Amino acid sequence: MKDQEKGRVWLVGAGPGDIGLFTRKGMEVLSKAQVVVYDSLVGQGVLSQIPKQAHKIYVGKRAANHTMPQEQINQVLLEEAQKGFRVVRLKGGDPFVFGRGGEELELLKENDIPFEIVPGVTSGFAVPAYNGIPVTHRDYCSSVHIITGHRRAGKDYDIDFEALVRTKGTLIFLMGVTSLPDICRGLLDGGMDPGTPAAVLQQGTTSRQRRVVSTVASLPEEAQKHKIKAPSVIVVGEVCALAGQFAWYESLPLAGCKVLVTRPRELSSVMAAKLRSQGAEVLELPAISTRPVEDTSKIGEICSHIEDFSWMVFTSPTGVKVFFNQLQDLSVDIRRLGRMSVAALGEGTAKELRTRGIFPDLMPQVFDGESLGKALAEKASPGEKVFIPRASMGNPRLVEILEEAGLVVEEAATYDTFYETQDLIDLAEEFEKDNIDYAVFTSSSSVRGFSKAAKNLDFSKVRAVCIGKQTQAQADGLGMKTYVADRASIDSVVELVCRLAKGED
Repeated sequence: MKDQEKGRVWLVGAGPGDIGLFTRKGMEVLSKAQVVVYDSLVGQGVLSQIPKQAHKIYVGKRAANHTMPQEQINQVLLEEAQKGFRVVRLKGGDPFVFGRGGEELELLKENDIPFEIVPGVTSGFAVPAYNGIPVTHRDYCSSVHIITGHRRAGKDYDIDFEALVRTKGTLIFLMGVTSLPDICRGLLDGGMDPGTPAAVLQQGTTSRQRRVVSTVASLPEEAQKHKIKAPSVIVVGEVCALAGQFAWYESLPLAGCKVLVTRPRELSSVMAAKLRSQGAEVLELPAISTRPVEDTSKIGEICSHIEDFSWMVFTSPTGVKVFFNQLQDLSVDIRRLGRMSVAALGEGTAKELRTRGIFPDLMPQVFDGESLGKALAEKASPGEKVFIPRASMGNPRLVEILEEAGLVVEEAATYDTFYETQDLIDLAEEFEKDNIDYAVFTSSSSVRGFSKAAKNLDFSKVRAVCIGKQTQAQADGLGMKTYVADRASIDSVVELVCRLAKGED
């Protein structure tokens, strides 16, 4: 829906790649965007946060390969804002550090379009930091300089290399990997000691970051030997010699590991945070989403005689959240549940209940519907009534086992599950190129949703880390290479990913 007032443009720096370096203000602005204009240097983690309903315009820009000329990008921003939309221009790094942000503002200013700037973490500082290179150090240098390594086709560098050498500071070249030999030659011709430490840092702050440290004289040859490609940052100066001493990212358990998390967005944050704390690059692409049912008449009808039930069964954290919200909407006093015993499937479900002051009376050791049914059938007496508020797509086996044991079961669908699709990241390509190491699945429905979202994917290329046996069975059915956690908990799943990354399973 358009704003009633004139549109507005936000130039937002997306940072160097790691979504953890995307600013809180950037995330807030992006969450409200109606139009997002983005380029090829925006990390996938940030791209995954673009609102589903936003109109997305790709203007990918790499050296000598522009999907859209800069002048046309400027025009797009103007036209979308003139339509009354909230427009976010999402740019890698910082929009004012060789991001051509100033050029994009000129046309907006001429046409009285309001705009705001949201600075981003520049790759010039973040990428060296992730590689253990401090760009300043009182024992090595007293200044730092950021220089564009890109030059226009057919033209010489407009860089005073002699002046740069005289600064004796740290030199950081952005967008210069294709011109690395010319940059190093310019520095040597400008009087730099051939033995000066220098480094080229590829895909910094991501799971695929690589580092080559050498000298100014030999760096071009070493970079070619290691097949270094863009995007890369070039650092020249004595501080590069500290990389081996201060490198820290590689020591994390999941360094160099990229993990796809498929949980619903409202549940993925804890899982993603735990994986990131271990060093993983996490791509959050929910395979399913949930939505409370619109018709709550059955829930209301059951709640009208809720005292008749001996047991209430919850099978997911979402089920707990939705049900108690619905109780509030229906004006049902929670004290009416006091006589019932409560069974929970999984530690996540039990945790969600405990936040409401309810401690489950029963939780099976194996977290699947069949085990829950058998455990409850042994605990309850025939004739007792069991209430199960859960997803409309609930596993029928749970009810079958309870009814076979003589229990009276009433179900009520509290929420619906929908399969999610996304159009920004080609999952088939990501797995074909082995860019994703593991996909994490916490339910059978997330596996099914993923299979629908990842069209044309050879599922045998997917290493699936599953929270339980039912989820594993669903992934096995697609031909994935599967691994199952020891316990059906987030911590156990993370532990399994760490073991797999170490080659222990």
